[in-house]
Amino acid sequence: DRMAAQHSLVRRIGVCLYALARTRPMQRIIREVFAHMSFAIPVKRLRETDTLVAFHHPSPSYPVHILLVPKRAYPSLLAVPPDDQDFQRDLFAAVQSLVQEFDLESKGYRFLVNGGAYQDVPILHFHLVSNHE
Repeated sequence: DRMAAQHSLVRRIGVCLYALARTRPMQRIIREVFAHMSFAIPVKRLRETDTLVAFHHPSPSYPVHILLVPKRAYPSLLAVPPDDQDFQRDLFAAVQSLVQEFDLESKGYRFLVNGGAYQDVPILHFHLVSNHE
């Protein structure tokens, strides 16, 4: 089936990009792509605003595993200016709408951000996860 083949290809590209994002030489490039060329990222967008992109994790650890990535090149949570109200508003609005869309309020969910030694990919990103589909 052509659609299944396309979905498989997009997923493989996403997995490769995820692996590349974890390498030191690609850190700046990945941040720049999210900041200025998010339209070129080969993922199915669940949400997109001027400040962020949300999509299914290319290598999910949970039945529901959604990444929310700011378009600005923030290396970590500590780099987000407290007065970046546009990003903060978009982030919470996207999370709230995704929780509703996937009926996660009744199933249970977690909203996570990793930092320091726990941050595998050197660009700020958030995980919306649930053990229930």
